[in-house]
Amino acid sequence: MIEKQTRRERLRAEATQEIKKIALELMSEGGPDAISLRAIAREMGMTPSALYGYFPTRDDLITTLIVDVYSSLLDVAEAARDGHPAGDPAGRVLAWASAVRDWALANPEGFRLIYGDPVPGYQPPTDGPAADLARRACEDLVGLVAMIWSHAPSTRPGTDFAWSDFAPQLAAHVREAFPDLPPAAVALALRIWGRMHGLLSLEIYGHLRFQTPHPGKLYGAEMRELIKSLGLTPPE
Repeated sequence: MIEKQTRRERLRAEATQEIKKIALELMSEGGPDAISLRAIAREMGMTPSALYGYFPTRDDLITTLIVDVYSSLLDVAEAARDGHPAGDPAGRVLAWASAVRDWALANPEGFRLIYGDPVPGYQPPTDGPAADLARRACEDLVGLVAMIWSHAPSTRPGTDFAWSDFAPQLAAHVREAFPDLPPAAVALALRIWGRMHGLLSLEIYGHLRFQTPHPGKLYGAEMRELIKSLGLTPPE
């Protein structure tokens, strides 16, 4: 039987959602520095001490925001990717890239939170849900490369990469999750990530608004060129 929320629980959940919404709005208007519990309390007509009952510190709030944002992004991207069969690496890569852009346009504040300027003074946790989501994102991206690696061996980059070229934590995670992939595959994953996020970041931060009225067309062309460079045929 589904238990109903008490009125107190419902009001607390609504207040928590409002706190997170205001935090992202403050960041959108004033940058990462603008996120503060005192400013949020002022917006909500609460005392700062009352807000501490929801989030004891600013970092607790930011971590919660990151978990929400990251979960939303990965759920959308994974669903788009999985709409294409495993034997269609080009379709899966393009679906992932397109879904990330669609999500970012709908959630620009969230995109800025996880891929923009870091929040001053914030120390991300090394374990817990936020760290788990970062590992999940890493596995998703390297998983795309692992699929490409098996379908288009002729486009594999040179082998002049060693595990020491990457952060120890990243190297250890990839080697555990994908024991057959060499370090060059990690380099390829980072290059793909860079190409996906390059134009998208320019668009989200408004740097293309005077250059083109059709940034989506530009992004689509770049993703198709990326797929071709991987030795794959882009979908129609």
